[in-house]
Amino acid sequence: MNINEPLQLLGGLTAHAFMQRHWQKKPLLIRQAIPGFKPVLDRSALLDLAAQEDVQSRLVVQPGADGAQPWRFRHGPFRRKSLPPFKQAGWTLLVQGVDLLDDRVHALMNQFRFVPDARLDDVMVSYATDGGGVGPHFDSYDVFLLQAHGQRCWRIGRQKDLSLQPDKPLKILAHFEPEMEFVLEPGDMLYLPPRYAHDGLAVGECMTYSIGFRAPGRGELAGELLQRLAEDAMDAAGNALYRDAKQAAVANSGEIPDALVEFARTVLEEAQDDPLALRRVLGEYFTEPKGHVSFDATEVTALHGVLSLDRRTRMMYDAQHLFVNGESFLASGRDAELMRTLADTRTLDAVAVKRLSGPARALLLDWCEAGWIHVEQ
Repeated sequence: MNINEPLQLLGGLTAHAFMQRHWQKKPLLIRQAIPGFKPVLDRSALLDLAAQEDVQSRLVVQPGADGAQPWRFRHGPFRRKSLPPFKQAGWTLLVQGVDLLDDRVHALMNQFRFVPDARLDDVMVSYATDGGGVGPHFDSYDVFLLQAHGQRCWRIGRQKDLSLQPDKPLKILAHFEPEMEFVLEPGDMLYLPPRYAHDGLAVGECMTYSIGFRAPGRGELAGELLQRLAEDAMDAAGNALYRDAKQAAVANSGEIPDALVEFARTVLEEAQDDPLALRRVLGEYFTEPKGHVSFDATEVTALHGVLSLDRRTRMMYDAQHLFVNGESFLASGRDAELMRTLADTRTLDAVAVKRLSGPARALLLDWCEAGWIHVEQ
């Protein structure tokens, strides 16, 4: 991607300028980010997805005008008959990870790859009847809100008071103070940085695509990486036991021996001796497919034609490694260069495939049979 080319998607800004001026800093309203945009999935197709067991979906029903009924929130799957009637105002259906379910939505998300893939999360599609929304809230991650159908009125503000309404099934702000208000038409888009409060209400029937970005917390990331490092350390350290042949008799048996402390310190130091260990487990973590994701194995006998990554495949790299769907591989030379092209463009043409070494081609063939890559004749 040319990050110095003005993009209609960003209102004429280059990706470089957008990241400098707005990313994690301030909102941006973009009129006709995608001119003439129409929803990739119509209402019927979205409801079909929400009915599937392996698709994450949620239903939010707002209180009535008199406030007598509380907020209602349910997880899917949803049979069509279990949803409120379309004529009923104030309800919203949210379907998560639609980019993993439809190639067209995945192609839409790929337009936002001026942000590192390690930060890209998924596309959520929100369908709402008139007045539908999920209440004023804030997200802990960056999001682009693309209007796909109908109109939605967004009120946004820099919220200092982040206290939430008690006893609600949703995290709704207790004291929302909007500063700006916009009505988005199909093709319009609003970027919001993390913790920027917002409340979107459907004006008539509407559909919104939310392109979200993952932002792991320090605790979450530390726990995940330490667990992966520990698993690697167990394999590397073996089963050598602590030995204390010179241990003297003790009068105070509750005290931990210094020799045992030193043994533990040595174990930890040896676990960190590999300078590539942190990079390896970080890449494996960021490419690990979500728990509900599965691939369709296929029989492939040869690599003839263009290779393309499956929409569910996550592929990244660093200076020494390739990472694919939670697995890591050391790579160097021409193979590494070509594999990085595959990660960046998500395709590799037939000429490039022929330039790969025999072992690299064998590895790609394994990925094809696993359903991670497809051969296009």
